[in-house]
Formats: sequence, structure tokens, C-alpha cells
Amino acid sequence: MYIVFLGAPGAGKGTQAAKVAAELKLAHVASGDLFRRALEQGGDLAGEVKSYMEKGMLVPDELTVRMVLERLAAPDCANGVILDGFPRNLSQAEALDRALGAAGKAIDKVVYINVTEAEVLRRLGGRLVCRQCQMPYHKTDSPPQVVGKCDKCGGELYQRADDNEETIKKRLKVYNDETSPLIDYYRQAGKLVEVEGSGEAAAITESIITALKK
Repeated sequence: MYIVFLGAPGAGKGTQAAKVAAELKLAHVASGDLFRRALEQGGDLAGEVKSYMEKGMLVPDELTVRMVLERLAAPDCANGVILDGFPRNLSQAEALDRALGAAGKAIDKVVYINVTEAEVLRRLGGRLVCRQCQMPYHKTDSPPQVVGKCDKCGGELYQRADDNEETIKKRLKVYNDETSPLIDYYRQAGKLVEVEGSGEAAAITESIITALKK
């Protein structure tokens, strides 16, 4: 099975993708991991990716898709993959479909985790991260036992620079402009599974798994 997870920043894509992947015994591939893995492995592909990144340029869609296909060919992807954070726009989705089709594969389902803008602002605006171990917290949903300190390692908790309201709204605009059209693209292809993203994380995971098994 090849599954894509879509949703606004703060929708819980990463959390849910990891949980569902573990439950269904699929590989979880986050977009950032693709670039890191390519650079670690070296080779021609890594050289091309690095040249764009060093110049501060976006890696072209076709090159990103090549990285995805290379990752899908890895042994741990034999049972299938959940793609988290890719594709990010219509161009990438079309390029991915062409490349998968040429390899005799296709995206099976696309999970869209739907949350309101108000909920995204609440979630990201209250997010805290440990400087040492990167353990995530939330001011109201999952606060630390001691204010400002990580329960796990005792490190200082801080709010990421891009988690202020103004920046969050800018990120949402980019998402709405570039990523939202993917919802219609996959809906028209009959592959979209829409899940309500508010509520308990465990209940959302169960809803996604139930929808995928239908």
C-alpha cells in the first residue's frame, strides 16, 4: 500500500502517520528524511540535491520524486509506505503519479486530516520543545510537570520561532495556496479519505485505520 498524508501545519500528520505506519506495518517516510537520507548515502543524487540546497534553492520536483522512488525501493518499504509531507503541491503529485505509473505502482489512498484554522493556531501557538532532546509539549494539552523543564531530561523548553501567530498564518497561506489543491486532485481520483483532526489522538488514529481498511 502506498498512502499519502495531507493536512495543514499542526494538523498532526507526523504523529498520526507514525502511529498508523506502526499499526499497519508500513514504512513511515517524512519529506525531510528523504533529503537527509540522500545526503547521508552520497552518490550522484546526493550531489544534485546538495548543490540546490547550498544555493538556497528549492530542490526541483522531478529530483524530489526520484528520491521518493529510490526510498520506495528500499527493503523496509516492501509492505508499503506512508508518505508524510510529500507531495506538497499539484506539480509534485502529478510527477509522482507519472513516476509510480512507469514503475507499475500507484498511490492507493490519501488521508486528509482536516482541522480548522483556529485549532491550528491554538495547537502551534501553545507548542513547546525541549532544547536538548526535542521532546514536544503543549502549554495546555500536554504541559510538563515542572513549568519550563522537560520531564524526560530536565532540559529547557522553548517555543519555536515559527510558532508565533503571524508566522503560523503565513505558513497556512502557503499551505492553502500550494497544498490545498491536492485535496481536490485526489478526491477526483477517488483516493481521498477525509478524517476529522480534532479530538483525542488515539481516537483519530483509530478513525484513520478504520477508513483505510474499508
